[in-house]
Amino acid sequence: MSIKTGIFALILLTGCNGMPSETKPLSTDTVVVVKDTATAVAEIPADSAHITGQTSVINTGATERIQLVQYAKTLSGVPYKYASSDPSQGFDCSGFITYVFNHFNITVPRSSVDFTNVGKEIKPAEAVAGDLILFTGTDSLVRIVGHMGIIIENTDSLRFIHSTSGKANGVTITALNNYYQGRFVKVIDIFGKRNS
Repeated sequence: MSIKTGIFALILLTGCNGMPSETKPLSTDTVVVVKDTATAVAEIPADSAHITGQTSVINTGATERIQLVQYAKTLSGVPYKYASSDPSQGFDCSGFITYVFNHFNITVPRSSVDFTNVGKEIKPAEAVAGDLILFTGTDSLVRIVGHMGIIIENTDSLRFIHSTSGKANGVTITALNNYYQGRFVKVIDIFGKRNS
């Protein structure tokens, strides 16, 4: 692969948070063909690419939803930092998700947009702790995933924990208020067990 093609591939694979995706491909011999706006084609080895347009499965192993939620809550107050998944520096939204899941040796995409086709979509009324909630970026007119959180409860209102660059400026728990309802894209289940 040429340096020019490699740079193009890195830019293309950069998600909303400025970090390349780390989603595992479906097989080791998969090659993704990427077309840029000039219709040049770059073949990218599967181990450096993410799959789009397909539903990906995340292996959560023996980890229980409640374990994930409890651990996520221990990170409340960690400051926001763009493109970071390091708690000593701060988290962006997907960096927070990545850090929480990686604590349980669960590999997830590094960028929020890469969760678009992951898991099973769930109606918000049926969401349970441990499901993921996806939102647009700050421009709600652009209906592409750009923010996310982990649902911690869905009783009187749906509440989620996330790292935000907004007023809280860090990891915080937020109710699904009017602002976030306007940015809401969907809820996804990556655990498959609905007993919470």
